[in-house]
Amino acid sequence: MTFKGVGSTLDGSKVRGPKSVHRTPLLDDEPHTLGRLFTDSARRHRKSDALNFKTNDRWSSISSDEVIRRAGAIGLGLFSLGLRKADRAAIIANNSPEWTLVDAGCQIAGVIDVPVYTTLALDSIAYILNDSESRVLFVGDSDLFSHIKPILSRCPSIEKVIVLHGDCNDAMSLAELEQIGAGVHETQPHLIEELLSATDGSDPATLIYTSGTTGEPKGVILTHGNLVSNAIDTSERYGFTQSDKPLSVLPLSHVFERSAMYLYIWNGMSVHYAESIEKLPDNFAEVRPTIFVGVPRIFEKVYARAKLKATQTGGLKGSLFDWAIGIAKDFASHIEDGRDVPLSLGLKHKLADALVFSKLRQFFGGNLRFCITGGAALSNDIYLIFTGAGIPIMQGYGLTETAPVITSNNPRFKKLGTVGKTIRCVEVRIAEDGEIETIGPNVMLGYYGKPDATNDAFTEDGWFRTGDVGEMDPEGFLKITDRKKELFKTSGGKYIAPSPIEQMIKASRFISQVVLIGNNRKFPSALVVPNFDQLQSYAKHKGMNLTTPAEFCNNDTIIDLMERQVQKYTTGLAQFEKVKKIRLLPNELTVDGGELTPTLKVKRRVVDEKYATLIEEIYGE
Repeated sequence: MTFKGVGSTLDGSKVRGPKSVHRTPLLDDEPHTLGRLFTDSARRHRKSDALNFKTNDRWSSISSDEVIRRAGAIGLGLFSLGLRKADRAAIIANNSPEWTLVDAGCQIAGVIDVPVYTTLALDSIAYILNDSESRVLFVGDSDLFSHIKPILSRCPSIEKVIVLHGDCNDAMSLAELEQIGAGVHETQPHLIEELLSATDGSDPATLIYTSGTTGEPKGVILTHGNLVSNAIDTSERYGFTQSDKPLSVLPLSHVFERSAMYLYIWNGMSVHYAESIEKLPDNFAEVRPTIFVGVPRIFEKVYARAKLKATQTGGLKGSLFDWAIGIAKDFASHIEDGRDVPLSLGLKHKLADALVFSKLRQFFGGNLRFCITGGAALSNDIYLIFTGAGIPIMQGYGLTETAPVITSNNPRFKKLGTVGKTIRCVEVRIAEDGEIETIGPNVMLGYYGKPDATNDAFTEDGWFRTGDVGEMDPEGFLKITDRKKELFKTSGGKYIAPSPIEQMIKASRFISQVVLIGNNRKFPSALVVPNFDQLQSYAKHKGMNLTTPAEFCNNDTIIDLMERQVQKYTTGLAQFEKVKKIRLLPNELTVDGGELTPTLKVKRRVVDEKYATLIEEIYGE
């Protein structure tokens, strides 16, 4: 059985794809498939609290033995429904142990799962279900099923809908599927092992659709070997232990959190699923995690809230917070540069730690060893602030197509302003035009149904083109300059990388989000979403009677403030890079609004289309 027109088949042959890369096993009994990763991990670690979740205000646990029993039942249940190796099953649900159990069940059965974001528009969901030719659809609950039910008549490949939580009149429940699978196991006790043995590392494990920041989503085919090798190779320099407790927050539909989940399970950690972003502060306090994986936006918001709280208190506390943040950055800079910390700075840091940093650490539960971030650029300021406050952040880099990690800072090797060194068994080179190219066991099989796109993604000698521009320093640390497709050229012929400039502007406490524009224009401009909490505090201090976002965005004094902030934080840019005009947006860019991907990266094409009239006004003046 082959994937339609992808140029990639189940035996691994393809239209010009990645070369085979051999890797040294981490352990003699290293698994080669995700199904084996789950079963081997359960045997190695025997956790009573492998997966942890909160319901009715209390935390409950699922043991590793129960994980394998239930995952096996799900896999056999799918087999009983007629699904065989390489058939597809889609999952659209919020994070929960059941999401992981369904994933494990699919991998045991050799079924390729297709994760779908719950935040996608219905037409996008229909596109993925049809393009992937999924036969089974797992849905989170009856409410979500009711939401997507209208499109199912347009998805002829879907034969069965299974609801993960609760019951639904028009669908099978997960409990029913598990019961069917348990019955199969009673009559065919060796079938699970037969299914596991029928799959190897070169077989596709999942089909993940890119979020499409610059174009139509493409289905990325990741093999068992891609995902298993990445989870194990990424672990090498982190020193993870069975005592670690991660808090799972990012959507499992994204490869970043999905790969992190495999890393957690392989290392025998006790995974805790956050209830929601809104409940994150409560969950931090309850779980007291040692590991936290999050996108940069989460750290930016935590800092913004802490800053706002200090500002609103006013007086000495506001000044104390600013002083402490300056100390954190100075202290971390000395450490990063390998310089000795002066005695006076060390004493100030101890005082700042007692008065401010300890409270920031307590927000995360007070037990964090380090955080891991990726998916977007982390500003140097945020890195220094958190690191100086005793919350080390390890920034990495990768893509869906690389399963996902290519490079990562880690507790042993880290460097400010970089995304770290390549993980074990992965190589990186820089092309003549500055594009980052990579090769390794983590690189995808290809794009589903898109042979031309698959060909274009690889060089003649088999290296994957990342689409990002960067440079490698003499010590082997990679620095990302920008997204190649996001570079734009002014009408004067000058190329501008928007991301670094946006990061500079976001250093202002008055600015929440910013998108640089100016392709084929005389000069760059910026669409700016203010931090309205900070502006309200500012307006109150100035005696200004402003309440709504629209009133702030249309007030000349506020506009002048924001223009001065942009100028202040972009000093040092070349003249052609300087932002000449700004427009304030009254509403945040969001996933639901279509301007952000689920990992909170800006969809520039969508922003350009959505604010086309406003952009024309800027340049028409």
